[in-house]
Amino acid sequence: MAGTYKKQEFGVGGEEQTLLKDTNGPRIVTKDDKKCKLKTYSTFLSRKCLGSEPVRLSPGWEGTGRPDDELNFKGVTMDQADLELNPPRDRLNIVYFIMLLHGIGALMPWNMFITAEGYFQKYKLSETYTGDPNITYYGNMYVGSVSFAAQIPNLLFNWVNVFIPLSGSMTTRIVWGLTIQAVIFVFTVVMAMADTSGFPIAFFWMTMVSVVILNTSNGIYQNSVFGLGAKLPGKYTGAIVLGSNISGTLTAVINILTQVMTPNLRTAAIYYFITALFIILACFDTYFALPINRFYRYHELLAEKENKKDSGRKDRAPYLKIIRECSVQLFNIFFVFFVTLTLFPAVHSGIKKSDADFIVPTDLYSSVMCFLTFNVTAMIGSLLAPIIKFPNKRFLIIPVVLRALFIPLFLFCNYHVGENLSVRTLPVLINNDWAYLAIAISMGLSSGYLSSLGMMYCPTEVDPRHASVAGMFAAAALITGIFFGVLSSNLMPFVVNNIGW
Repeated sequence: MAGTYKKQEFGVGGEEQTLLKDTNGPRIVTKDDKKCKLKTYSTFLSRKCLGSEPVRLSPGWEGTGRPDDELNFKGVTMDQADLELNPPRDRLNIVYFIMLLHGIGALMPWNMFITAEGYFQKYKLSETYTGDPNITYYGNMYVGSVSFAAQIPNLLFNWVNVFIPLSGSMTTRIVWGLTIQAVIFVFTVVMAMADTSGFPIAFFWMTMVSVVILNTSNGIYQNSVFGLGAKLPGKYTGAIVLGSNISGTLTAVINILTQVMTPNLRTAAIYYFITALFIILACFDTYFALPINRFYRYHELLAEKENKKDSGRKDRAPYLKIIRECSVQLFNIFFVFFVTLTLFPAVHSGIKKSDADFIVPTDLYSSVMCFLTFNVTAMIGSLLAPIIKFPNKRFLIIPVVLRALFIPLFLFCNYHVGENLSVRTLPVLINNDWAYLAIAISMGLSSGYLSSLGMMYCPTEVDPRHASVAGMFAAAALITGIFFGVLSSNLMPFVVNNIGW
């Protein structure tokens, strides 16, 4: 009901009538003798205001211009009303660290199986363990095969999601995605404990199938994690990206620690994969902790309101126009990851120690010089990109194309396929470990730095309305670069073993 009310519209009791008739007697007044300033209708009834002038509710609720459903409190709970009236803060950065953890978990499966190359190649698929000299063929092709098996699901999911966004409950996707990943890691731990020397080829293919299943569920999980971040301010999506960069470094450190503490490859692998399982379970638990957090609930409420406003008036994105406008940045992203995955980890991890007196022990050489060095430097490069932002988007293509020089540089290092060092025919021109370390550091830094610049520049090339679609194309270009880089890495053994002068 609106506006103005008069006293006589409301019934009054005997005591009030006596006070009204006795105009010469004492009067009950407020500080304002003429009228009461009432905030709500219930206060008016309780105070029984006595002025003779009409009382006006001020301010009128209808006068605020709010939608009818808000005026009638339609679908609004007391908790939601409290959140809107008192926007909460992210106390102790709890939500930020949860997003960081999910960023780590999003790349954990890929990093775990790639970094565990020594366990598969030198133990499970070795002649020493199986007694079969022919099994080394599968050991040598492990890195290329697991990379291919991991990236096929990612490639399909990312390109399909550009044109047909995944639907369904986010909770369902995240819960099932994490559950399947946990089951696969349990299976991997069981296989590490079991004696597989009697069926090494079957073990190899069982591992490849498990990697496909693992990365299919992980693709759904990754997509959903970035959906979570989209509901929050921009720095929370940045936390997911930062977590993804930390994931590789953390995995490399865990790998080194397990090798140092337990020199036995079987025991080290068990602890290694159990650690991954705990991280996946931590992601599972913290997801269900998010709805308890007031800061997250507040931004989820805002996102729901925006979705209601936008529903029914979404236009189909002009895909060809978006691709044309950001084609240069899409190429930059693709080519950075193409060069990187051509070399890492297949070639990078195959480079052997040249100087016996070099500071890094032989048994940790690949773990430190390849996996730890690349992941740490790539992380540093991605952190520097938002700060330096050089070169600009017009000239970014120059250093991106120049990175192709890393391919011959790495091939001229002491790279060998497997343990037979006599097979190589291409001459080794860089046989200094420090020179190789300098090349590895520059490759990792440029990979993280230039790829981050390309990802940052791509959405700015199009109309702001289409920035999110451009971002999805950028992610698809990234995965495509990884996929074709993995394919080209399989040609590198042929190059060094069949070309020489």
